[in-house]
Amino acid sequence: MTHVRLTPLAQSLPATVPFVGPETQERARGKSFDARLGANENVFGPSPLAVKAMAETPQWMYGDPESYDLRTALAVHHGCTPDNIMVGEGIDGLLGYLVRLAVQSDDAVVTSAGAYPTFNYHVAGFGGTLHTVPYVDDHEDPSNLFAKAAEVDAKLVYLANPDNPMGSHHRGADIAAAMDALPAGTLLILDEAYVECAPEGTALPLPADDPRVVRMRTFSKVYGLAGARVGYAIGHPDLIEAFHKVRNHFGMNRAAQAGALAALADQAYLEKTQQQIAQARARIAQIAQNNGLTPLPSAANFVTIDCGRDGAFAKAILDGLIARGIFVRMPFVAPQNRCIRVSCGTPDMLDALAAALPAAISDAEKS
Repeated sequence: MTHVRLTPLAQSLPATVPFVGPETQERARGKSFDARLGANENVFGPSPLAVKAMAETPQWMYGDPESYDLRTALAVHHGCTPDNIMVGEGIDGLLGYLVRLAVQSDDAVVTSAGAYPTFNYHVAGFGGTLHTVPYVDDHEDPSNLFAKAAEVDAKLVYLANPDNPMGSHHRGADIAAAMDALPAGTLLILDEAYVECAPEGTALPLPADDPRVVRMRTFSKVYGLAGARVGYAIGHPDLIEAFHKVRNHFGMNRAAQAGALAALADQAYLEKTQQQIAQARARIAQIAQNNGLTPLPSAANFVTIDCGRDGAFAKAILDGLIARGIFVRMPFVAPQNRCIRVSCGTPDMLDALAAALPAAISDAEKS
């Protein structure tokens, strides 16, 4: 390339994204998957009120650059003020803005080895230095994360609760207590994308304006609006105001804002979806057990299944499922990569999983 002078940092980065999408895999296979159980989408779909609101939204207008109505409704929902809320293009987009605000070349950040990789992707994109700590008993470990943050003088520390890819969780009160050891000057990014799937008491029980933490939430999971890309941050007004320095002010399209607003208002549908997720988790766990595998306890909209050996064996099972039209994923880092991860699906999708898994395991045992 001779016409675009990339920065040295950009030249040094790989042209990759954290995930290979199922559509890419379908194009490579030359056919669609029979069961899409790998992206932690809500296959039960959004509230019909959200679908109606999006369909009726005029598309010739830009979206409100302040997302005023949605921020106001979210503030009421969470018992805070709109000044505590920032809406963005999914949690992924908000993570990018936050890293851009805080991280420059060689700044230290901390995460768990094998945790959600999009955060790491943004850190690399702004030249930060990533430090990791291991999982403990398939849980991210707040105490270890905060101790590492103190050791390396981290600007940011990332923690997901519930966790992806393991589905484990901590009580919110336990995280709040662990935050007593969070170093001054270190901001905790608490990703609560799956918190609506989790047991009561999982959410962080601290005021929205606690300056030590920014919480990330999304409409992509339980609310079923992954395609609309609506996430939001809950934080101190000073931090929320800083997002305006770097964010894409027209990044939230009008239909997405309307759909999220309608979905938030339909809490009865949300409760129905939570029940469907719980039923699907139980069915996935039973399928795993029927095949001699071990489902891990899940507080998310997926179940992580311990395949009982190493990463190569789990990858062979995953490949066998992919070959049979079942899209699933697996953790990237040992020892979590002994597992595969199966998103909640419809009864038909889970029937397809149940039919394909025995043969996938048999092939893996022979390889």
